[in-house]
Amino acid sequence: MLITTRPPITTAPKTPDDLFEAIQALKKKLNAVILAHYYQDPDIQDVADYIGDSLELSRLAASTNADAIVFAGVHFMAETAKILNPDKLVLLPDLTAGCSLADSCPPDDFAAFKAAHPGHLVISYINCSAAIKAMSDIICTSSNAVKIVNQIPKDQPIIFGPDRNLGRYVMQQTGRDMVLWQGACIVHENFSEKKIVQLKIAHPEAEVIAHPECEPPVLRHANYIGSTSALLKYSQASSSQAFIVATEPGIIHQMQKMEPKKRFIPAPPTNNCACNECPFMRLNTLEKLYLAMENRTPEISLPEETRLAALRPIQRMLEMS
Repeated sequence: MLITTRPPITTAPKTPDDLFEAIQALKKKLNAVILAHYYQDPDIQDVADYIGDSLELSRLAASTNADAIVFAGVHFMAETAKILNPDKLVLLPDLTAGCSLADSCPPDDFAAFKAAHPGHLVISYINCSAAIKAMSDIICTSSNAVKIVNQIPKDQPIIFGPDRNLGRYVMQQTGRDMVLWQGACIVHENFSEKKIVQLKIAHPEAEVIAHPECEPPVLRHANYIGSTSALLKYSQASSSQAFIVATEPGIIHQMQKMEPKKRFIPAPPTNNCACNECPFMRLNTLEKLYLAMENRTPEISLPEETRLAALRPIQRMLEMS
């Protein structure tokens, strides 16, 4: 008689009923800190120990005493945490949470671009891969890019990458001529100038606040331009009661928490999709964050040679900031 056996029935791991409570328990078990970018879903922001933009989170990653860092953001952010903390466990809830701006700067192409401009100092926006950081002299963020460029001698030629819109904004603010890598963020390039003008007409009391990664036609309509954290601070300090927000709308969760009586209107994209939301940032979920901590994976790792090369320009940024 032929006897057959069936493979065991497998089911997806059951997540706890109260994810907030389970994540808090795992945080204690792992001695972990949860860092979240402002563009994450509200639930992730609410469970995080620290919320910030790239500069704030870099500083926190450099100074944490935790044994594990759970980075609710995108891949280059978790890489930065690993660069600064080689002996710590660094987890990213979804390993496919990349970045369109980082992807727009392939390392081999950037190496050729750099070789074509000998004698240039390379300043790279932190929204890039570890491989690009390793080819850079100084890293910057949208919070400190102008400050850093203003510290470079006037006769020193500069390559700035990978974001051309931030680069153009920095050139305008500093009066410096820089060679720009032609990369961009799909979210910040997608805001509709026409629809922002229509919103301004419908809400004449509202101020337009915009991230410098936006394209020049959008920035021309802005009452204030700044990094994500700067936009948050401005919305608190301003006497205005309404704001049209031209950056990823995840920041509005914090703006509304800080100023519940004020109105925050997300700037619309060029079409009717949810293209003003970063599809990569939104890959992270509370369930994935829990599973990453429970299973200690996906873990970020880097070749030591790349890590050390990328560490130097990050340290220089932190010193110059």
